[in-house]
Amino acid sequence: MAGSRRLGPTYSCAPMKIDRAGIPFVAAAVILSLALAGFRLLVPAAVAMLLAVALSAFFRDPERHPPSGLDLVLSPADGRVMVAGPSTVGAAPAGDWTQVSVFLSPLDVHVNRVPVTGKVTRVEYRPGRYRAAYRAEATSENERSEVWIDDGSRTVVCRQITGVLVRRVVCRLHPGDEVRAGDRLGVMKFGSRIDLFLPAGTRLRAKVGDRVRGGETVIAELPSPATLEGERASTR
Repeated sequence: MAGSRRLGPTYSCAPMKIDRAGIPFVAAAVILSLALAGFRLLVPAAVAMLLAVALSAFFRDPERHPPSGLDLVLSPADGRVMVAGPSTVGAAPAGDWTQVSVFLSPLDVHVNRVPVTGKVTRVEYRPGRYRAAYRAEATSENERSEVWIDDGSRTVVCRQITGVLVRRVVCRLHPGDEVRAGDRLGVMKFGSRIDLFLPAGTRLRAKVGDRVRGGETVIAELPSPATLEGERASTR
C-alpha cells in the first residue's frame, strides 16, 4: 500500500511452530484428507490437505526478538495500524488514554504478544457482537478479552476483539502473572483487531497505515513515572 511503512527488524525463516489452539483444526483437516484418499477421492483429498496447510500457516507461531527498554511499548499483534492517537470516544476505559489499534487480516500471524513488562492486574472477558473489526464500534460492541498490565506506576490495557470471521479470542494470562514485553499473550481465531490503551502523554512511534510485527515493533514510548506524577499533581 502506497504511503505505508514497515517498522521493526526482520529475521530469517525458522522451522514453523503451530499454536496449540490450531492443532485440532489442522488434525481434523489431515484426517479428512486421509479418509477421502482412502476412498480414492483424490481431488477432495487434495483440497482437504491444502486446507490443512492453510490452517497451519494461519496458526503459525514464529519466534520473535523483543527489543529491550523499560519505557518501550511493543505491538501486541502483526497487522496494520488503523488508529494511532487519542482514544476513540466510547471505546476506552474511564480516564484519559492514547489508543493504538492494529487490524489483522487472515494472512497475518494471530498469536498475540504482551506489549509491556509488568504485572497482570485484571483479565476480563466480555460477550458481544461480531461486527467487522475495522468498524469503530467493534471495540466497544464486539466480543472481547481485556488485559490490564501495571508496572508499578503505569497501566496499559490490551483488548483482543473478535470480528466477522473471528468467533473466539483466547487469552492465556491471569491476574497476578508477571509478564515481559514480547511474551505470548494468547491467540485470535481467524482475523480481527487488537486495541491498546496507553497512558495519556505516551509518545507514539507508529502511525496509521504502518505495518507492525507483534513482539518486535516499537509502537510507542511510555511517559516516565515522574512525568505522570507531575501531571496528576497538576490536576489535583
